Amino acid sequence: MTTDTEERTLTVDELAARAGVTVRTVRFYSAKGLLPPPVIGPRRVGHYSQEHLARLALIEELQHQGMTLAAIERYLQQLPPDLSAHDLAIHRAVVASWAPDAAEDTSREELERRAGRALSDEDLERLTAMNVVERNADSFRVDPGLLPLGVRLLDVPIAHETILAARSVLLEHSRAAAHALSTLLRDAVGEGESVAAVKSLSAHMQPLVVQALLTTFQRSLKEELREWLKES
Repeated sequence: MTTDTEERTLTVDELAARAGVTVRTVRFYSAKGLLPPPVIGPRRVGHYSQEHLARLALIEELQHQGMTLAAIERYLQQLPPDLSAHDLAIHRAVVASWAPDAAEDTSREELERRAGRALSDEDLERLTAMNVVERNADSFRVDPGLLPLGVRLLDVPIAHETILAARSVLLEHSRAAAHALSTLLRDAVGEGESVAAVKSLSAHMQPLVVQALLTTFQRSLKEELREWLKES
């Protein structure tokens, strides 16, 4: 399995193509401090990592949610500085769960370009089973923000059935948490409030809820692993 340190770096053109944005957008975000600077190599060429790609996807998703650049900057500043591309992809996936369907229809060639690798028929079957990709007659429907996380899961050295079972567990408990939180929000707003008031409260709560969910989950998982290793 290829590790983060072994993954080849990207030029600014490759980064923009993989993320589905323009080079100008990448440089604009960099100038605003939303993206860390690239590693400068020979001939003054900037080299970007998978963390840059995952952070760019998160920025685009937060912007899609309606957050201003100033709000996005504050959000990113609150994240731990050493998050991996995988951690950032999880953040993006949780944020995206609040948004309407953002899937796009694309060809297999474009899908592989976005994925940054060739995809075998087995890979496509696994991505379809994880609901990252949906096969159509002559194209694929894919959420470009969730695709990087799905592609990385292809290389996880555990059985595909285990990944799907884990996904089912997360969906079940996340829906239960979402229901409980929506009840709290509804009670906080109260009956008779306008739709605008409800949307405003939801927009303010979303980034806080996302960070709280990820932080508590990561801490709980570490505690579970420690207990498991003690028993082994």
